[in-house]
Amino acid sequence: MNPTLNTCSIGTVLRAVLFIQCCVAVGVMFSATNATDWMLRFALVTAGTLPATLGWLLISCLGQRWMLHWSPPFQYGLLLILGTACGLYGCTVLAWFTPLPRPAWVASALTGLMLSSLLVAWLVMRHREQMPADTTARLAELQARIRPHFLFNTLNSAIALVRAEPAKAESMLEDLGDLFRQALKDSGEPVTLGDEIYLAQRYLAIEQVRFGERLRVQWLLDESANRAKLPPLLLQPLVENAVRHGVERGIEGADIAIFTQRRGSSVVIKIRNTVPETSDRSTKGHGMALQNVRQRLALLHDVQGRFNYHQKNGVYRVRMEIPI
Repeated sequence: MNPTLNTCSIGTVLRAVLFIQCCVAVGVMFSATNATDWMLRFALVTAGTLPATLGWLLISCLGQRWMLHWSPPFQYGLLLILGTACGLYGCTVLAWFTPLPRPAWVASALTGLMLSSLLVAWLVMRHREQMPADTTARLAELQARIRPHFLFNTLNSAIALVRAEPAKAESMLEDLGDLFRQALKDSGEPVTLGDEIYLAQRYLAIEQVRFGERLRVQWLLDESANRAKLPPLLLQPLVENAVRHGVERGIEGADIAIFTQRRGSSVVIKIRNTVPETSDRSTKGHGMALQNVRQRLALLHDVQGRFNYHQKNGVYRVRMEIPI
């Protein structure tokens, strides 16, 4: 199915149900005589509209596999027809409790058509809003990641190793090539956590050559979490932040730990690094990379994606939680 019509997201389901119920709550006010009468009418109409709404969302979600290669206009038309049918279903449920005049059936069908049209239009606009936001965030991440001084430092380190340790220099340049190959890809499709970990490992392997014993890395990885989906190039900027604000600014370097774990239907990702005591507010960044990561994660996983960070007792922690 066209990604504009993705109705399987929990965020989409919650927003759709809340929108329909708000419409019902306002609509029954026109015929209610008092608060008690409004509550009774609202409960009665909800008995028809709530199953109809959930049915529309469920059927459209289950039908994604079959409508994957259909044109968007055809998909839109099917969902509008489905909305009309769900409106009639809701009217059928109401007819069990109270007799309804013939115009009520026509009104229910038109209401289902109208509300499903609004939901489809919202899904389309939401997708169109995501595209430029995702592109802007991606470009910002690329600019933050492939910084000139990082490239120059890497090349200088490789040149210094060419004669003394040619094998290490070759490995370093291969890691650099992997980084740039992934960073310059045009595809914005989600990637697996396993791919992101591989890229972060290549980056830290380069920095390990530069900083030596000053960079101490610990990996605590759960392989069962590797198939979770992430926006491309999301993990590496967080690891780079840990190097910049931890290792680069302290004489003794820093400890960096990357932790992944699957917990039921979710995956938890943690990045922790020690911060030198000499670091002050004047040396802290603006948090743009962190905000970009938060926005891109929200674009992909909506309310199912969680992202937070904080610093306490000389340790900076970043935590993400995403659906498997």
